[in-house]
Amino acid sequence: MSDFYASRTRTETDSLGSVEVPASVYWGVHTARAHENFPISRRPISVYPDFVRAFACVKQAAARANLEIGALDEQRATLIDRACEEVKTGMLLDQFTVGVVQGGAGTSTNMNANEVITNRALELAGREKGDYAFINPNDHTNRSQSTNDTYPTAIKIALAFFIESLLEELRLLADSFEAKGKEFSNILKVGRTQLQDAVPMTLGQEFNAFATTVREDVDRLKEAVSLLYEVNMGATAIGTGINAAAGYKEAVIRHLREITGIPLETSGDLIESTSDTGVFVSFSGALKRTGLKLSKISNDLRLLSSGPQAGLGEINLPARQAGSSIMPGKVNPVIPEAVSQVAYAVAGADVTVSMAVEGGQLQLNAFEPIIAHSLFQSITWLERACQTLRVNCVDGITANEDKLAETVARSVTVITALAPVIGYAEAAKLAKEALATNGNVRQMVLDRGLLGEAELDEILQPAKLAGLTPDTQATREAHKVTGREEVDATSVMGEG
Repeated sequence: MSDFYASRTRTETDSLGSVEVPASVYWGVHTARAHENFPISRRPISVYPDFVRAFACVKQAAARANLEIGALDEQRATLIDRACEEVKTGMLLDQFTVGVVQGGAGTSTNMNANEVITNRALELAGREKGDYAFINPNDHTNRSQSTNDTYPTAIKIALAFFIESLLEELRLLADSFEAKGKEFSNILKVGRTQLQDAVPMTLGQEFNAFATTVREDVDRLKEAVSLLYEVNMGATAIGTGINAAAGYKEAVIRHLREITGIPLETSGDLIESTSDTGVFVSFSGALKRTGLKLSKISNDLRLLSSGPQAGLGEINLPARQAGSSIMPGKVNPVIPEAVSQVAYAVAGADVTVSMAVEGGQLQLNAFEPIIAHSLFQSITWLERACQTLRVNCVDGITANEDKLAETVARSVTVITALAPVIGYAEAAKLAKEALATNGNVRQMVLDRGLLGEAELDEILQPAKLAGLTPDTQATREAHKVTGREEVDATSVMGEG
């Protein structure tokens, strides 16, 4: 019995002819042709549920606007509205089957939405799927619309939906880095510039900086998404508003704002807004910036944890998997490695978006499907990368305190803090000798009687070395002793 019903079909017709589609599906002839034409990505648009949800919002707003201005009767408008509401909640997601990469500037996606919503509306009316004489995908569900205004509008709404989860993951990641900053606040280490020893800092400062840079990108992404709020609903084909009745443009944007909760505005120049996709370049650039900064942090974590014996070995990353099929006991920094690869994919997607935006001709950009797919994938992957970096790496990082203490103790970088007191020339001489003999700077100062133990301990307090407390008294005393202006912190070790 099940095989019989599975093999049943219904006939659907478009301007090219008739096609048999499974009787059980909610999509129709246009979607069926897209299956034949675009077997490219093997990824249906349903992999981006927020995009499907955004399209349902657009169709629902159009139905309400058409009812308000008298372009659609109450019975049909209400049925379409109800079907859209169901799609918004995730129902029928599996019916959105056209590939994410498609020709036609998104027409296949628009028609997939029209067909699914129409056939569900027919069901709600107690009618058979495909009874398009009663509710038609083009004449009713798509009334006052074109792919050329619904598709870019749905992309922008979807991006606004998508970005919220990414922003939340970025905030959580920043919180994790900040928590580590507090945990490591009293652990002194040697800072590095150009991979060479610089002046002391705390490990906490290093992790607090990671938190700050992540939070900065939350703000930048919020700025970028706000540029998406201008849409071209009501433009129809090229921006002239053909086939949209008077009052539709004003009504549809009002309903769309109400449905989505997004402060959308109608573009002041619908022709320009229909042809120009430059806003997607800005948004993609913001995503790329976030990805690259996450990769930079990941590279730092890999460097700081390198070893465990022959590397820096300052921190320990959680062991997530066996690292080698040939070297027993090897553990690799696989989580930061994965995050960097996501960043590279996001950077590549940014190139794709840029090329697609540049490739648009005249009154329409035909390449919005690849723009949408690239942006949706970048957001999705970045969100997941942030989550795995936080949960599987950052939260479990520990400090190798003994190694850090040992490195600071034999580091000549602390001499920078002594220079204002013992004089630049003496400090430079001490630095050379410490490097040549691998001597302990503190002990060398004591052995030469340059400073007493109490005074030396005061100057070499970790908080002062890391710039966490002002050392005005030491500076004043240094000026008295040396008669020099305050020495720049990098002067002993060099400008790098």
